[in-house]
Amino acid sequence: MAAMFKLLIAFCALISLSSFSDAQTCSSYNKFTSNRVFTSCSDLPYLNAFLHWTFDQSTGNLKMAYRHTPSTSTNWVAWAINPDLTKYPKAMTGAQTLVAIPQTSGALSFRMSPITGYGTSLANGSLSYPVTNLSGEVQSGEVIIYATWTLPTTTTSILQVWQEGPVASGTPQGHATDAANLNAQGTLDLLSGQTTSSGGASSTRKKKNIHAVLNVVSWGILMPFGAMVARYLKTFKAADPAWFYLHAGCQTSAYIVGVAGWATGIKLGSDSAGIQYDTHRNIGITLFCLGTLQVFALLLRPNKDHKFRFYWNIYHHLTGYLVITLSIVNIFEGFDILKPDKKWKNSYIGLIIALAVQAALLEAYTWYVVVKRKKAEKAPHGANGVNGYGA
Repeated sequence: MAAMFKLLIAFCALISLSSFSDAQTCSSYNKFTSNRVFTSCSDLPYLNAFLHWTFDQSTGNLKMAYRHTPSTSTNWVAWAINPDLTKYPKAMTGAQTLVAIPQTSGALSFRMSPITGYGTSLANGSLSYPVTNLSGEVQSGEVIIYATWTLPTTTTSILQVWQEGPVASGTPQGHATDAANLNAQGTLDLLSGQTTSSGGASSTRKKKNIHAVLNVVSWGILMPFGAMVARYLKTFKAADPAWFYLHAGCQTSAYIVGVAGWATGIKLGSDSAGIQYDTHRNIGITLFCLGTLQVFALLLRPNKDHKFRFYWNIYHHLTGYLVITLSIVNIFEGFDILKPDKKWKNSYIGLIIALAVQAALLEAYTWYVVVKRKKAEKAPHGANGVNGYGA
């Protein structure tokens, strides 16, 4: 048990030091065709994308090149300006979008699409700002969109959105709802080059990381550990009643932290209109309900000699094991949604394997103790003669 506890502490320390940032650079790029040159550039923090531009505020003329390496060569790629800066960090609706769609010939086709809501097919339409010289190319798998915008001469900053998604029968389909896709937006100061794209994005990312850490530690670590305490320590008479208080304390702590994690998930869901993870949400709600029932069941626990204690034990054990199973399943659902570095998922897998191995060893040892104890209890007291003394 001591070794297992140290393992839990080490894992908690590991996840508390998590970092998901990647460094990229655009300043050294010089492969634009037709002698195109831009005065400024920005490394966009998500989706392996970069923006290059030259802005003349006196005329509102914005010449830009958007570079993006899609996850697959058949994905559409888009860059947009949302005229309403207050829409950040929900900038998709209202975005005035330039879309590049790969063709079977290897060339690109282009669309100008004003987005009016979620579920858009990126159909052609009239943009709020005039756009000319829309073109593009593919270089070594990287899609580049060129265009010239005419913005109001009062413009100094824009709210930009960038994205990619699959294509089916020549029609753009909805993009993924991974963290990188949802965070691909931010304000850009066209004069200084400063961007706040990592600010709101990292805020949302932080909330998701907090949600993940709370739930991994509570439902995914403390809950199984508390169950093991009850399962194995109570075998030893010297641990009674300490095992019960340790078990109750561990499970109560797990429930309190888990409810906090559940609440952050509800908040994230309410802040993400049009984005829903049904399986993850439904399992989370089920866990909250079952966990709450377990807490109330603890308050209504019958005495050891009560006639209903046997049935209460069955309910308590079955519900507890169901909660642990659903917790682990939902944590992996969360990993698939958040998509952190593989090391975090692998670390949790390693922890679960370590807990399982310890449980197997303890199961074997406690059965050995129980069987040995029962044999000792069945042994006749006068086995060595009258009252245990030799004749």
